[in-house]
Amino acid sequence: MAAIQGIELSRRYYWDIVAPWLSREFPGLDHAAALIGYGSELLGLDDEMSRDHDFSARVQLFVSETQFDGSATAVVGGFGKVAPPSFLGVTTRGGSSRHRVLARGDESHGVEVWTVGTALGHWLAIDADVPLQPIDWLGLAEQRLLSITAGEVFRDDTGALTALRTDLSYFPRDVWLYKLASRWQRIAEEQAFVGRAGFVGDELGSRVIAARLVRDLMRLAFLIERRYAPYSKWLGAAFSRLPCAGDLSPMLDRVLGAPDWKTRDAALAEAYLAAAELHRSRGLPGDFQPRVGAYFTRPFTVINADEIVASIRAEIVDPALRDLPVIGALDEVTDSTAVIESPQRSRAAMRALFDDVEPGPLEEA
Repeated sequence: MAAIQGIELSRRYYWDIVAPWLSREFPGLDHAAALIGYGSELLGLDDEMSRDHDFSARVQLFVSETQFDGSATAVVGGFGKVAPPSFLGVTTRGGSSRHRVLARGDESHGVEVWTVGTALGHWLAIDADVPLQPIDWLGLAEQRLLSITAGEVFRDDTGALTALRTDLSYFPRDVWLYKLASRWQRIAEEQAFVGRAGFVGDELGSRVIAARLVRDLMRLAFLIERRYAPYSKWLGAAFSRLPCAGDLSPMLDRVLGAPDWKTRDAALAEAYLAAAELHRSRGLPGDFQPRVGAYFTRPFTVINADEIVASIRAEIVDPALRDLPVIGALDEVTDSTAVIESPQRSRAAMRALFDDVEPGPLEEA
């Protein structure tokens, strides 16, 4: 029999074990129950191998600040007296020790108690009471946004957690367009290098650049589909679930499997054109006509990416965001785990990149 996946495990743990106990011992406790924050199970991508670390039956409870101060310790301590050591053959131990500074939890039973505000501050380093400015959105890694918006909410008495997830479900329109333009800008900067490296006999270099461009096209597809992209371990698996993956995947496979730079160059041009046509067919903002052709007089095929960038950028309403240099948001700038997994560091890094831009949102944020 296939192993139960984490979302189903935690859902059943809550409804079969945790919820009945709460209704008896804390009948007036308004709360949300969920599995969010970390783990491949949030994306439904966990398998048998996932169980060798950080995998257990676990649930996060979210309560008001008043209830947290008055009840969180009692809930965690009380449940510890009745919690089973395992559930459906999976341990309940080890799932709730990493956030103890912000939450109340006990590693012996997999239940944590949070407030929505502390969870938001921990995972994204933002304040629920302060509206996000564009520069704040640019400093949020998509993987970290998934930590809040993926997974599942099993119950939400007040609706506060659900409302937060809805507010963060995707980028605001102008930020989204800026990211789209920036991803095309990355393609514009490197697309001719695949052929140039191959032309001088550097097939290895050509393949490496092509692989970078394939990743840019995959992340562009997430933007077109308005989905957050996970980090590298799950990028391909999550990409395969996108509606457009059936059309784009064979093209990208041909790029990566190409035996020489000319074949690689042609396959990439086909993929660029398909991505641009996908943008148009979905009715996304930007008035452009995609076309591929030679890079000046050189025998390398490129798409008119600069025109695409300018066309998308022109659709941005906020002048401060529209006039920013097309550097991109955090995920266009870096894939460093040390930066992406530290929301404070990532937001500071993006502010530093734009700190000489006038006028801009830095003073307003």
